[in-house]
Amino acid sequence: MRAFFAVDLPDALAPAVGDAQAPFADAPGVNPVDPEQAHVTLKFLGEIGGRDGGGDPPLDDVIAAGERAVDRAGVAPFEVEVAGLGVFPNREYVSVAWAGVERGGGALAALHEALEAEATALGVDPADHDFTPHVTLARVESAAGADAVRDALEADDPAIGSFSVGEIRLVESRLTASGPEYRVVREFELG
Repeated sequence: MRAFFAVDLPDALAPAVGDAQAPFADAPGVNPVDPEQAHVTLKFLGEIGGRDGGGDPPLDDVIAAGERAVDRAGVAPFEVEVAGLGVFPNREYVSVAWAGVERGGGALAALHEALEAEATALGVDPADHDFTPHVTLARVESAAGADAVRDALEADDPAIGSFSVGEIRLVESRLTASGPEYRVVREFELG
């Protein structure tokens, strides 16, 4: 299964995520993320195995690594504030539009570092970029879409809202023609 560790935004923030996407959501070549699936990815794992050993690393090992990472990070429940717009990789070539983390980034980074260490010890590929805590709003596949996102960057600095983080999740991601479908595999409580 394709999987990642994440912090989910609460359903109550979905309308604000939709509002932040609105300036570019209908632009050609822009694929907005479902606001009800908004999250901060802490560590993308790629393909992992099932309990029957159908892949590498096995699911049970990934779950154990998640438990060790939460203990290793030593992060107690904390508050996150999501606000502002940004892009990856840069303004000249926009492939992802995102909302930033204004508060709680240090705790998210500590969790990421612990998950990165535990996952790479299992043989998962290390991240090929620095960790920037963010909520993906849209993927951009055309110049017209990139222009719409750049216009939004100049015009707005949306405040999506704050929420409490008391757990992280191991999430399965199934890619479908209508977008990814997520299923929570395991929750790991903080503190």
